[in-house]
Amino acid sequence: MRQGDFVTRKSYGGDVMFKIERIDQLKAVLRGVDYRLLADAPLVDLTLKNPTESMDHPRSSSPEFRESLRRLAVAQVQLQEKNQLSVAHTQKVNAGYFEVPGKVLHLDGDPTYLRKSMQLYGELRVPAEGFYIPEPQMADALHRLLPQIKPDIVVITGHDGILKHRKAAGPGGLSSYKNSQNFVNAVQIARQYERNRDAMIVVAGACQSHFEALLRAGANFASSPARILIHALDPLCIAAKLSYTSVKDTISMLDIMDLTVTGLDGLGGVETRGSYRMGVPGIQHTDEHA
Repeated sequence: MRQGDFVTRKSYGGDVMFKIERIDQLKAVLRGVDYRLLADAPLVDLTLKNPTESMDHPRSSSPEFRESLRRLAVAQVQLQEKNQLSVAHTQKVNAGYFEVPGKVLHLDGDPTYLRKSMQLYGELRVPAEGFYIPEPQMADALHRLLPQIKPDIVVITGHDGILKHRKAAGPGGLSSYKNSQNFVNAVQIARQYERNRDAMIVVAGACQSHFEALLRAGANFASSPARILIHALDPLCIAAKLSYTSVKDTISMLDIMDLTVTGLDGLGGVETRGSYRMGVPGIQHTDEHA
């Protein structure tokens, strides 16, 4: 087996597809293909899978993936229709309007997930800037990026997991997690930059992340209340919903859970105002060189 191979773990019944990130002697470090999980396993525990079955990462053929995207697209249309009706009811003259959806800064510890996320932000017309940042470097990266980009929504995600040899100690301590401490550090930097949870929304965490610690650090939404695996695109679904929810409206995880694959077991959070704004009159696009 080599770096980049797709594998499953025999000891877990082959339930999750992984990609080998690196091999250390007789052990492999693994990153989830469909789920934001970081794990390790002995090479003898791995079964090699046909790469052609999973080259798209996360796999677009996944039924959960397709259904999540369908619900997200429907929600996007409904939000746009609601915003248009709001303008029509309040305008005394037909002046038109323009849209200012919330801007997303997306930090991802997985470059493949990042590429897929940026593609979907574009399809959903969500203004977003994305950066591949290894989880231990995210806090330092935010020091530099937040003043430059001035986002309305920050997504801090990548891979996580409960350390196998720490499970007996329970889920309470951050030392029991592969990357939760790194995510907490990044959220704290975000909140030093902007304390108001409505002025800048933070979505943080990955598979099995320490949900309570991320909320205490200042996240609006985080994973994972039940310490389960979350789908690769669950954080994006939340960010896209918030980007087109009006600043006049407050939403909770109950309003968003149907857009995610893993629901309330995978993600939770606090009531938060949207970040979408409408402007009038409508902007006439002219040729600056005319």
